[in-house]
Amino acid sequence: MATMRETYNVLLSAQKKRARGAPAYSIFVNRPVGRLLATLAFHLGWTPNQVTLVSALFTFTGIGLLAFAPLSVPLGVAIWLLLALGYAWDSADGQVARLRGGGSLAGEWLDHVVDAVKTSALHLAVLIGAYRWLGEVQPWLLVPIVFTIVANSTFFAMLLNDLLKQKRGVPTAIERGGSSTLRSLLVLPTDYGFLCLAFVTWGWFPVFQVVYALFALAAVLFWAAALVKWFRDMTAVDAALTSA
Repeated sequence: MATMRETYNVLLSAQKKRARGAPAYSIFVNRPVGRLLATLAFHLGWTPNQVTLVSALFTFTGIGLLAFAPLSVPLGVAIWLLLALGYAWDSADGQVARLRGGGSLAGEWLDHVVDAVKTSALHLAVLIGAYRWLGEVQPWLLVPIVFTIVANSTFFAMLLNDLLKQKRGVPTAIERGGSSTLRSLLVLPTDYGFLCLAFVTWGWFPVFQVVYALFALAAVLFWAAALVKWFRDMTAVDAALTSA
């Protein structure tokens, strides 16, 4: 049987292309950490679905603490670690699938469903935790509500983009590749892994309010620009197919 180093090198050589616009944390931090976790999981004999469930365990433990645990500085650090580890394990499940010869539709379905629940639950947990901390309804509570809408619709639109393009034989963002380092850095504020770092400030709630609101603003600006671009892309695909 291959050693862990040999398995790691296999993953490194078989690394999939970067999706166009993939943010920096996901590329330069989360994917390498996920590769290490995938190597470990493979040698433990775990299946991709088991890795997905481990990811969910870390993520939703952090989300639960965010919503219901007493607010403190150590808690914020713990939430960040749990969310970051959940994200890294989320990167590992696909890599384990590649080591085992390929994934399954059921596994891909499970992965996307967990991601969809996480996308909404994180910001709703912020809403609950913030209300418990503030003790009353305040205008700032609109921030996690807006963030929930934006994050959820962005996630849905990205999946729909790939689904519709694949249906019509058009290369997806991952198939096209070509994400530059500069582009990855520019979209860093929209990176889920980078957002996880904001929860380090959860114990300093006034600081967190500002940091989280800035992330929300970045998400809204990206969402608005991306929706316009994606609609134009779909219009262009329609035009190309009509003229073919």
